[in-house]
Amino acid sequence: PALAGKSDYARSTDASLFEAIKNGIPGTGMPPSGLATTDIWKIVAYIRSLRASASDSFVPGNVAQGERIFWGQGRCGSCHMIDGRGGVLGPDLSSIGKERTLSQVREALIQPPARIPSGYQPAEVETKEGQRFSGIIKNENNFSLQLLDNHDQLQLFLRADLREIRYDKSSLMPAHYDKTLTPAEFQDLLAFLSRQVNEKTGYVRQGGEGMP
Repeated sequence: PALAGKSDYARSTDASLFEAIKNGIPGTGMPPSGLATTDIWKIVAYIRSLRASASDSFVPGNVAQGERIFWGQGRCGSCHMIDGRGGVLGPDLSSIGKERTLSQVREALIQPPARIPSGYQPAEVETKEGQRFSGIIKNENNFSLQLLDNHDQLQLFLRADLREIRYDKSSLMPAHYDKTLTPAEFQDLLAFLSRQVNEKTGYVRQGGEGMP
């Protein structure tokens, strides 16, 4: 089974993982490892790291400086919201620290997404009267389309009233923050995002530099 996924063993304690690695799992193809005790605990620690959310990881960096970069030069807040503040074109990041692993947060900052998530498809529509609207498609079906425009206004269109719909192949999410920011600035931004843990209240657990 997937040790870092949603299987029963992914939800096991460190002790039960240790036992499974040491003695194998009866009735399955999992044999005893024959490894030294210290090596087994190293494997347990590695498996645990695969499951850990960003907020559970040690992330060096200046959280306060990362917050300034988020709202300032990084311009993240123009599209993303934290604690009720910011834009709505992108996902709310109030709980990204507990919803994503550290590697997932880092990857989102440096690589364009392989697939644009549903509800965030950039597009431009033109009505039969010649009006044009740009933004992201929140919902669409065979008869209608909802577009959150660049002014944060939700526009509802009937497809019969549209002349053209142009879908953008690229996400609105900028990438390559590791190149547009200095290494220290990038690490500070990563530390700040990793501390965002509460979806309901948007509470930001600041802590120290990189510490919970």
